[in-house]
Amino acid sequence: MKQLTVALGERSYPIFIGAGLIDDTNLVAPYVVGSQVMIVTNDTVAPLYLERVKTLFKAFDVSVTILPDGECYKNLETLNKIFDQLLERRHTRKTTMVALGGGVVGDMTGFAAACYQRGVEFIQIPTTLLSQVDSSVGGKTGVNHSLGKNMIGAFHQPKAVIIDIETLNTLPQQEVSAGIAEVVKYGLIRDVSFFEWLESNIDRLYALDPEAVTYAIEVSCQCKASVVSEDEKEGGVRAILNLGHTFGHAIETHMGYGVWLHGEAVSTGMVMAADLSYRQGWIEKEDVQRITTLLKRVDLPVTSPEEMTIDLFKSLMAVDKKVIDGRVRLVLMSKIGDAIVTDEFDVSSFDETLSTI
Repeated sequence: MKQLTVALGERSYPIFIGAGLIDDTNLVAPYVVGSQVMIVTNDTVAPLYLERVKTLFKAFDVSVTILPDGECYKNLETLNKIFDQLLERRHTRKTTMVALGGGVVGDMTGFAAACYQRGVEFIQIPTTLLSQVDSSVGGKTGVNHSLGKNMIGAFHQPKAVIIDIETLNTLPQQEVSAGIAEVVKYGLIRDVSFFEWLESNIDRLYALDPEAVTYAIEVSCQCKASVVSEDEKEGGVRAILNLGHTFGHAIETHMGYGVWLHGEAVSTGMVMAADLSYRQGWIEKEDVQRITTLLKRVDLPVTSPEEMTIDLFKSLMAVDKKVIDGRVRLVLMSKIGDAIVTDEFDVSSFDETLSTI
């Protein structure tokens, strides 16, 4: 088992990575506050892992909320189902919530925990690769709005993150690919040696080789933990974690949440960011090709939907948390392994990227 730490002073918390962790009562129980536990999962994950996870908390008063599965349900209406269960079962401020599932479950459970009686504790047990390497770490929680993705939410850090790599064995291959997109992101923003490792080992990761998976998750989580420790609430450097996301969120919003998986949209968004970085003269054409080739090797999309025009992209990208004083800020690259956040890019080059990729 690997253990990392997100260093946030008295709110620091561990990330555990290993096989069979969802059966380890001694690992999880110390992070429960109070006598009540609310497990939130969805109707895909529940038949696979709910009973095993309930066993972890057999010493506590356990309630369960099962949500419908899908990004299209990541909204205020579905969030209210969690509050209904918390209130009907009379959960108190000493409740500990448990997110069992992928990024949607984790984001919604965390947001509910941030809001319920002005804040209760929660534990992340992510079951998808994307949630294991990204969304379960860092305390970003929230829901989507029809006009913009993740625009309603809060920062609320978990008590612990329990990553059991064996849960990936039930993951559809498309979801594995989507998770790998976020793994590639870490190589692009901060770690060129990790990007080079991915170029040599992407097939092993795609096949869920346990050694490759464990290493990729560890490096990804270490990178994210380091960035979050520097900048918890995205006042500065944390924004680099959004490489490809401003482009990608526009795709998700236009296509309808869940039509493109988040990782698929981020994949195309990273190619667009790379292309614009090249047009700015910051990276080489060869770098763009390396990034594109790596993503294509795991069947990720590298071009945007045909129906998305330049004007449509711009209107959707204007509804983004990184927009300041009406100026869109993008995460671009000065080289592979070094990301920058800037609003100083050539508009004509920006338009060329939007029309080309």
